[in-house]
Amino acid sequence: MATAHVKRAFKYRFYPTDEQAAELSRTFGCVRKVFNMALAARTEAWARQERVNYNATSAMLTAWKKTQELAFLNDVSSVPLQQCLRHLQTAFTSFFAKRARYPRFKSKKKSRKSAEYTTSGFRFRAGKLTLAKMTEPLDIVWSRPFPEGAKPSTVTVSQDSAGRWFVSMLCEDPGVKPLPATDAAVGVDVGLDHLLTLSTGEKVANPRHERRDRVRLALAQRRLAKKEKGSTNRARARRKVARIHARIADRRRDGLHKLTSRLVRENQTIVIEDLTVRNMVKNRNLARAISDAAWSEFRAMLEYKAAWYGREVIAVDRFFPSSRLCSTCGTLQEKMPLHVRTWTCDCGTTHDRDVNAAKNLLAVGLTVSACGAGVRPQRSSPGGQSATKQEAPRREP
Repeated sequence: MATAHVKRAFKYRFYPTDEQAAELSRTFGCVRKVFNMALAARTEAWARQERVNYNATSAMLTAWKKTQELAFLNDVSSVPLQQCLRHLQTAFTSFFAKRARYPRFKSKKKSRKSAEYTTSGFRFRAGKLTLAKMTEPLDIVWSRPFPEGAKPSTVTVSQDSAGRWFVSMLCEDPGVKPLPATDAAVGVDVGLDHLLTLSTGEKVANPRHERRDRVRLALAQRRLAKKEKGSTNRARARRKVARIHARIADRRRDGLHKLTSRLVRENQTIVIEDLTVRNMVKNRNLARAISDAAWSEFRAMLEYKAAWYGREVIAVDRFFPSSRLCSTCGTLQEKMPLHVRTWTCDCGTTHDRDVNAAKNLLAVGLTVSACGAGVRPQRSSPGGQSATKQEAPRREP
């Protein structure tokens, strides 16, 4: 359910000075160093059947700062270093709860460069954000308004592989309130020919962002492969590849935000299919197209926005035969190969495969919403319910 005040992150791009960039780069390196050392210490303790928690690693950090070889840790703000230890604690908690894999070491070249500051590590006044160890505020591009009177609880500074700098400020947003209730409900079937097919018959085109830049990306990657490893030219070529990837990801994310916001705004109940995308991308013929469609990101956006605005997202079990079931008479077809896009039922109804699947998803989803039948999520979903295949219209007594 949506609450009166939702904690929301506002992300902006900023342009640091040379001194700020150097300070942040040192902070990123120290955060990575402390995280890896704490992870190694906890791993060694685990091998000795000892348990090390956050408090123990925090005491280790204090001892490390007093050594000569790690004295450089004192040159950066202590807040991001403490925060990375808290993140490590969260990672171990998720691992022991079997929600995630064992924490991995951070890589200088591959891991995300970021540092998190709590209220004691920054100052936010009159729209100016100044981080610890810095004398000047960050030059932030306010691409969208920050909630008036809001105070950030945490600030995360990051740099992506394309060299762009971002700051994300977490605060309570009083502007997020439940939308007026409506009777509208829609079933959503995701696909590749069309990104979405709605139970109303509407089809949303698949923009195929990666395909639009595939030639440019391939050329940039070929040029990168020819550069000598460790050279300045290779670093420059790698950044060009990263910029193309960032452009693709930005366009994809923007499109999904607009699409999910529209669905949440227009419908009270949204029924989707609980797909295991991580297994589907193992298909070498479809992996590229599935990844470009970003079905998992679409579902995640839909669920948290529905929770914000008082909507309901229902995920129907992946084994429910939505494509093979006639939405008119309920007859179940034995087979339905992927190349079959339209088919005629014995009752005489001609179906569009995707529209029929969306209608069936909506029907079984509304059954769950009405009587609460068999809610059993296939995975952790903050805003969604999952209907098992026992609730299909054609079930055995």
